[in-house]
Amino acid sequence: MKKTLQTSLGVFLAALLMTACQKQQFHVEGSITNAKDSVLYFENLSLEGPVTLDSLRLDEGGSFSFAADAAGAPEFYRLRIAGQIINISADSTETVTVKAKYPEMAWRYDVEGSENCKKIQELAYKQIALQNRCIEIDRDPTLSVAAAADSIDNVIAKYKEEIKADYIIREPMKAYAYFALFQAVGSRLIFNPRANRDDIKMFAAVATSWDAFYPDAKRGENLHNIALEGMRTQRIVDNNNRGLTVEADKIHATDVIEISLTDNKGVERRLSALKGNVVLLDFHSFETEGSAERIMTLRALYNKYHDRGLQIYQVAEGTNEHFWKTSVAALPWVSVFDTNGTAAGTYNVQSIPTYFLLDRNCSPVKRDLQIKDIDAEIQALL
Repeated sequence: MKKTLQTSLGVFLAALLMTACQKQQFHVEGSITNAKDSVLYFENLSLEGPVTLDSLRLDEGGSFSFAADAAGAPEFYRLRIAGQIINISADSTETVTVKAKYPEMAWRYDVEGSENCKKIQELAYKQIALQNRCIEIDRDPTLSVAAAADSIDNVIAKYKEEIKADYIIREPMKAYAYFALFQAVGSRLIFNPRANRDDIKMFAAVATSWDAFYPDAKRGENLHNIALEGMRTQRIVDNNNRGLTVEADKIHATDVIEISLTDNKGVERRLSALKGNVVLLDFHSFETEGSAERIMTLRALYNKYHDRGLQIYQVAEGTNEHFWKTSVAALPWVSVFDTNGTAAGTYNVQSIPTYFLLDRNCSPVKRDLQIKDIDAEIQALL
């Protein structure tokens, strides 16, 4: 009996150890018909470029099944036969099912098992339609070169507004929002933070959201770097327009997703000016119930940690600016009024009140939903 018990315990422990050592995986399966003897590649779209994870030669039925280790944040992959591509994403252990027919698999396929993959499919179809529309305009014999270029610009601008509203601003923490930022028409980027300030804001919004939901993700860091590089480029353009010549290596981005609004005395207050301090970035409405109690809590934190380097930058939302000015007159920290909700949109604020903790570089570290002990979090950053 003792030997049997020991054997059972050994089997159990071995199984437990094997389970612990196995990484969680997601699966991509389905079929691509009309592609017998074609090689189907399963590739990771890494930040350094496509990396082949697996491949197989399809048979008559075209069935396939691939698996890969689940990442801690959304990651991007593709199924490819020659130049035909189906883009997918995964961020957990889901099973994504794809069915298609070659050679039209890129623009005619079915996908199940993932909301993100369905949205990416929508974006892929829209991008193909945009590409075809631009080609049609370019080949229109009734249009001059200049007229065709203007028409294409207008079509792309309209497309951008749709994508911003429906796929980026709505849920910037989603994989499909990240995917939308990198669409292109031919070699032309639809969102180009090197050339367009509004596009920088889109990259910054997604970067900030990824900071909150996936704080250690390399893709979030990559978005920050792209946004910061766009800011540097725009500074060079601004200086040149003012007749100033400044070398690129002399221009240092603040590494801040900037907010610049006026305080109750009409003075412009930039969030980046607080760099070097730990910052509690607070979004607040003085017109809501519980406002007074929350201000008292913030004042206690400020009094406790200000001498050690804590600053508060408070963005007030509301409709009564006079009431706000009266309410903040005696507050010791920076308080600004966001008339149009621009700052809240940049930081993907869905409801108020809420706050973010920023490190000494003014980069978001955590938001309130991720914080259990505010004192411990502040002390860790000081």
